Amino acid sequence: MRLIISFIFFFVVNVAVSQEKKVFTEQEYLILQDKIRLTANANVDSSIVYASQLARSNNNKHLAFANAALSYLIQLKGNAVKSKEKYQLALNYLDKMPDDKEKTQLRSYLYNYAGLSEWKRENYSDAIENYQQGIKLSIKIGDIIQIVKFKSNIAAINVAVGNYRLAIKDLRSLNDFVDKNQSVYTKQQYLNNKSNINLSLAGSYESFYMKDPKKKVLLDSAEYFYQKTISYSQNFPDNKIVAKLSLGNIYGELKEYKNAEKTYYDIIFLANQNNMQEILCTTNYNLGDLYYNIKKYDKALVFFKKSDSIGEITKTNQVDHLKSNYYQAKIYNILKEPELAYKHSKSYLDNYEKLESKLNDEILEVNYKLGVGDLTSEMVTIQEKYKYDVFLNKALKVFYVVLFIGIVFLLIKNIRDKNKAHKKMNALIEEFKANLEKKNEPEPEIAALESEELQLKKENVNLSIDEAKENKIVEKLLALESKQEFLHADFTLPYVAKKIKTNTTYLSYVVNKRFGKSFGEYSNELKINYVINEMITNHMYRKYSTQAIAESVGFKNAVSFAKSFRKRTGVSPAQFANNI
Repeated sequence: MRLIISFIFFFVVNVAVSQEKKVFTEQEYLILQDKIRLTANANVDSSIVYASQLARSNNNKHLAFANAALSYLIQLKGNAVKSKEKYQLALNYLDKMPDDKEKTQLRSYLYNYAGLSEWKRENYSDAIENYQQGIKLSIKIGDIIQIVKFKSNIAAINVAVGNYRLAIKDLRSLNDFVDKNQSVYTKQQYLNNKSNINLSLAGSYESFYMKDPKKKVLLDSAEYFYQKTISYSQNFPDNKIVAKLSLGNIYGELKEYKNAEKTYYDIIFLANQNNMQEILCTTNYNLGDLYYNIKKYDKALVFFKKSDSIGEITKTNQVDHLKSNYYQAKIYNILKEPELAYKHSKSYLDNYEKLESKLNDEILEVNYKLGVGDLTSEMVTIQEKYKYDVFLNKALKVFYVVLFIGIVFLLIKNIRDKNKAHKKMNALIEEFKANLEKKNEPEPEIAALESEELQLKKENVNLSIDEAKENKIVEKLLALESKQEFLHADFTLPYVAKKIKTNTTYLSYVVNKRFGKSFGEYSNELKINYVINEMITNHMYRKYSTQAIAESVGFKNAVSFAKSFRKRTGVSPAQFANNI
């Protein structure tokens, strides 16, 4: 009997061992790789299953990637010890590979996963170091996709430590960079990158606003980029949920509590469906904060306790866990329950010092590894500020005299200009409203072009090209107009010439001849007309700040946009919106 049992045991072990390793084709490896990446944030458990499948491979390359991915996924579960073990295992398999481009690329993937894991441990400086090493390798082999990932992650860490201006600058540059290199991505990869970058960009503006609430324009920009994120995230529920969560925060900041409440309940439902514990922790905290602000303390306590409980169990959201204790202490103090107030205040204070001390150390370390340029700039700014204050005190009396004279002059001029501007603006609004009603009439732009063509044919010009060729260029330009290509920031003379397969000289000549203006004037007029039309027909568009509107039509900054808008309408964008 013992012999039979031993034989059965031996047979089962042999079968298990024989199934332990598997041969994966390169295609199967790439499919599993994509599945691991796409499910990592939306559903950690599913991602672990895919990584574990790949970890049964007998190929060192597959095993290195699988274990590196598992190191990050296990860290998301809060197990730092096992995470580090898996990463070391990944390095061991990588060392067994021959030195070639493929190994270099895989090493950059490992640096990315190491950076993500350190980020989740809130070791920001170590994360930055891994990303910087990864960028060097990716540049060496020309891996644009991986360079974008590293730079996106570095920008996100800058947000985490308060370097908002730097993060926004880098992310806006990265957004344009991805558009210019769209050809290296599949459609799914491109949308994923645009979703991630717009989400980070929106988050940067929102975090910057939270630091300086006087700058409401930052909140408008945040809302704009969150909406852009949602539009790119139809296939990425994790980003869509995060963007919606942040829009809920913006509603709350604007005291639109009903909209915020509805949004948060929707997110709790979606986060439960996708097992997103960190989002659940944050959303419950936000609901608690909302009810606290409107003094519904019993409801607030329910959600703060849920946030506290999730944060305690998962160990993934220390900040919201910390703040939920802070508010619970405040509520129990209001409700005159001293024991509970003391309990939560003690929990808050015990954890606050540890978190604050760790974060301060990390901020210094991150700034050091990024270079001391920002710190030096800050010192220079302070020095210049005081230098200016000294000068201001000396010149104050002169300034007031000049200011008084200037104000009197401007008041007189403003009264005259205001009447002219309002007449021009009202005529413009009526013109656009009338054009909107002419649905069955020929396009006014085409009629105008034909009229101008007859007039310009009588004029002598130095350059002349075939009329059929001119018509073809105009036809392609109108096609670009219909697709609203002019809304992009890179709608320039060289870009459009390349797009419609002609040269800049011919394009400039045709625009000047057919439209009676330079290409720059033509481009700006299309953008401004689009804004005017949106303001007249879309009441939500009127609420956006000048900065947000400028960005929506591809202007580089609000100043140049406002200047072009005033030139066209005679008034500022805000004045125009208020008079509709």
